[in-house]
Amino acid sequence: MDRQASTTESDLEGMLSDKSMEAKALPFSLLDHITNGFTDDQQIGCGGFAVVYKGLLENGAVAVKKLLARRPDFDDRKFSGEVRCLMKAKHKNIVRFLGYCSVTQGQWVESVMADLHERLVCFEYLPNGGLDKYIKDSSREWGKCYRIIKGVCEGLQYLHNERIVHSDLKPANILLDDDMVPKIADFGISRCFDEKQTHTVTSKFVGTEGYFAPEVFQGGISYKSDIYSLGVIIIEILTAEKGCPVVEDVLECWRHKVEKSQKEQQLEQIRVCTEVGKTCLDYDPAKRPSAQGIIDILKQTENISQRLLGSAHARRRHAARRAREARPAPPPPGGPHSGAPARCVGALAAALLGANAAAP
Repeated sequence: MDRQASTTESDLEGMLSDKSMEAKALPFSLLDHITNGFTDDQQIGCGGFAVVYKGLLENGAVAVKKLLARRPDFDDRKFSGEVRCLMKAKHKNIVRFLGYCSVTQGQWVESVMADLHERLVCFEYLPNGGLDKYIKDSSREWGKCYRIIKGVCEGLQYLHNERIVHSDLKPANILLDDDMVPKIADFGISRCFDEKQTHTVTSKFVGTEGYFAPEVFQGGISYKSDIYSLGVIIIEILTAEKGCPVVEDVLECWRHKVEKSQKEQQLEQIRVCTEVGKTCLDYDPAKRPSAQGIIDILKQTENISQRLLGSAHARRRHAARRAREARPAPPPPGGPHSGAPARCVGALAAALLGANAAAP
């Protein structure tokens, strides 16, 4: 590998340990090297417009997304816009962006030298994969599910505050780190609004079937389109299925899975999350909550849960106190009951022994 690529590889390794470092332009030779020439063995994901490879470094790994050349509408201007979006997004619930590459190389096509545009982006590598895999896990715990729901909401709220619409939010685009912290990924078709733009744009159809909002059929993309997708995801985390479930049915499914010590508060969280998910699915975008509104509801629920937990602890303490009060008071030291049985038995034994000794 050339000197420039080697130097950049060291920088890339440094970025994995130093989160304050900014994303930077990366040479194609580096990305080609760490993915072993973009071989199938290194491929970890594939979509309609990109292939994702695992890039191996000496002290870690990264994910390299190679945009496919079949996107004639995706030019350098749009790629630059995507990179700007990615560089803006810095949050614990957003996959960390490490670098980008855009080069034009000559390639022989049917005996003719043609220009091939290569556009790539590089991210942190998250070994636990996507949320879509965890949703299918029948042993999933509510505590983890709740933290994932809240984390996705916080990540989405951050994007919307930064005037970024994801437009293809789905479980496969939410990755989990070693601690099961969710991180929103794949901004390949995300949109950044500037201050002069409205919060709704009309564009070509984007999104994934089952997760896009009804208005997307007419080309309307807005923050509330992301909220609809979020609602589908919340319901899917709760039930492992898409749809609009009955709250009581969801509670019944979880009733015997929640922790016994936190049953009341966890069932309350499940009830609220189900209702929130259903509200996100409203056909009218104006009636869907904002990401911040959902976070506020979850915080209120946590406060209620803490009060429920405190009440449960208080009830247990009260019951324990009542039980103690119902028991007879322990006798004082040296009282008629303290040590009396032993002394009585000893005296009786001595009398019997004396009587036996006196007997003929």
